Parts: sequence; C-alpha cells; structure tokens
Amino acid sequence: MKNYKAIIYDIDGTVLNTLNMNMYPLMKIIKEETGQDYTFEEVLKFSPYPGMKVMEELNFKDKENTYARWVQYVNEYEEGATLYDGFEEVLEKFKSSGIIQAVVSAKTIEQYEIDFISKGLDQYMAAAVLADDTEKHKPDPEPLFECLKRLNIDASEAIYIGDSLSDYKAANHAQMDFGYAKWGSVSGEGIVEPDYVFEEPKELLELL
Repeated sequence: MKNYKAIIYDIDGTVLNTLNMNMYPLMKIIKEETGQDYTFEEVLKFSPYPGMKVMEELNFKDKENTYARWVQYVNEYEEGATLYDGFEEVLEKFKSSGIIQAVVSAKTIEQYEIDFISKGLDQYMAAAVLADDTEKHKPDPEPLFECLKRLNIDASEAIYIGDSLSDYKAANHAQMDFGYAKWGSVSGEGIVEPDYVFEEPKELLELL
C-alpha cells in the first residue's frame, strides 16, 4: 500500500456510528411536517446527504428552522454517537507513527463539539473542516482542499476515508485517493473502484 503523510476522515458512518441518532429524529421531523409515517428503511436513503440537502430533498417549506429542530432532536437523542469498534487503537497507532490525521465533515461546530470533542477525539486531529468552514460542501472538493491547505500538503500525500457516495466523489474531484469505509456504509451504489475497501476500522492499519 502507498505511504501517506495524512489520513483524512469523514465522521458520520466512518469514525462514529450516528445512524440511529440521525434517522429516528428525522422520522419524527417528517411526521411533524407532513403527517406521514416513514419507516427507518425509507429514511436511510437520506443518510449520506448533508443536513440542508435532506431538507431540500423533502421539500420542506421552512428549511432552516426545520433543520434546526432536527439538530435539536439529534442532540437530545439518548443513544448518542458511538465510536466504531477498533477506532481508538487506529487513532493511537497512527498518532504514534507520526501520520497526520484530520476530519472533513458536514457537521456543524455544535454537533462536532457534542459528538467528537466530548469524547476527546479531537486530540488526534491536526485539522477539522466542518460545515461552516467552506461555501461549498461534499461532493464538491472545496472542504478537502481547505483541509489540505491547513495541513500544508498536496492531494497526492493524503487519503480520504469515507462511507458515502458524496465522500467518494469529493475525493475524486480533489484527485485524492479514497478508502471506502464499508463498515458504516448504507449503500455502495456509485462507489466504483475506490482505491481501497476496508471492511472494519482495524484494516486501516494496513496503511502503515
């Protein structure tokens, strides 16, 4: 495998299991806004999208306030975000090996603080590019370009690890290698010939 200076991660579905805490509140929002009862399987198709994109897809009238309410329900969800098994070992070993680690995510800073910083995971990250840091968002490569700028490295020196089609497209547009985090992926449709496929987090250590 190629040696990289930096490993950049998506968060939801890659580092953290946030599926239930996002989807059940979304089902509640849809019920409140439309009166319709969506099943868990029906809302899963929205899981790879950034929050405002979900609001657009559902064609809600007051998208910003509805999104803010969804975020509130997510933050109040009891189960919360959980670190995928084996990821703490992965983060520690990359850190001790001198490999730079960073995150590029559609999370807001508030969500990042609740889900990521509260677990002490930010100690491993040299940079965090979040929703408010760029004008454009994945699948546009701008967030990855911003991360590379902050890390002062080239795209050829980094790999992006993600679970969704938008992650894959963003990496391709940035001409960056992509590692498919299959353990957290809802659908692999459209993810054609990623540079690497990882079945579980510990397989990332093959990059050492």
